[in-house]
Amino acid sequence: MIVRHLTYRGLINSHLRLYRNRPLGSQDMAQPSSDLAALREIFSQAQNIAIITGAGVSAESGVPTFRGAGGYWRKWQAQELASPEAFTQNPSRVWEFYHYRREVMLTKNPNPAHLAIAECEERLSQQGRTVTVITQNIDELHRRAGSNNILEIHGNLFKTRCISCGHEAANYKSPICAALQGKGAPDPDANDAQISVQELPRCEHKGCHGLLRPALVWFGESLDSNVLTRTEKVLDSCDLCLVVGTSSIVYPAAMFAPQVAARGVPVAEFNMENTPATMKFKFHFHGPCGTTLPPALARHQAGQS
Repeated sequence: MIVRHLTYRGLINSHLRLYRNRPLGSQDMAQPSSDLAALREIFSQAQNIAIITGAGVSAESGVPTFRGAGGYWRKWQAQELASPEAFTQNPSRVWEFYHYRREVMLTKNPNPAHLAIAECEERLSQQGRTVTVITQNIDELHRRAGSNNILEIHGNLFKTRCISCGHEAANYKSPICAALQGKGAPDPDANDAQISVQELPRCEHKGCHGLLRPALVWFGESLDSNVLTRTEKVLDSCDLCLVVGTSSIVYPAAMFAPQVAARGVPVAEFNMENTPATMKFKFHFHGPCGTTLPPALARHQAGQS
């Protein structure tokens, strides 16, 4: 039971404080290896591979992460807008923020890391092996790259949910409603559009016409229990785990790979820097994911194991 006991994104802040105040690893833990050949040997034998991806993968496609210094939209951090309370208080502002993110995403493309994962999934599926992407990202770049076996634990930027009837559906309209056309500029000096609730995105399911919201897991909300159950099953059965472009500080996803490692399964981290979990893993490959990941997942040449 890997993920069952921690299902709220609202716990992120306490765990952030905890990990910022503890060392990255104890003195008696071995340094993770950067031996690509050793990882490739394990990869060649693995039957069920879990790939956990985070914001670092999307950042290499030019997607704003809204984290760290400068991680603001206008004068607000994402946490101030990504909550039920913010939506209740000012749905126009929240929809401007997400309209901006949707429009930006429509200009971005999968990078070599996304493509390598998708190609690997397709190739291994023909061998009776499985690759499952467990992503914290909401941008659909994995799907656009060609991946099919994806668990989106924080939801999807291009899905909406009606707050009246609960209907959830894909929505790729640009703009998502006429009133948001040209709105959402991130400039700190930009004024709120103050769009009336009646003009914001509305539900079209069976004449409901209720107010729509992004179908995302906001801070303080519970993750989807069905997605968590499927994630738990993948993590319990995988025999190789890759952690790609994730900071390992956003819960509950930060628990996933360390608990896989704790049961003796090899875990390889691909990241621009060490994380609070690095010392728990067998491998660490430093650098851009689009550079380090493709060689790890490439097809084995004839004559190789």
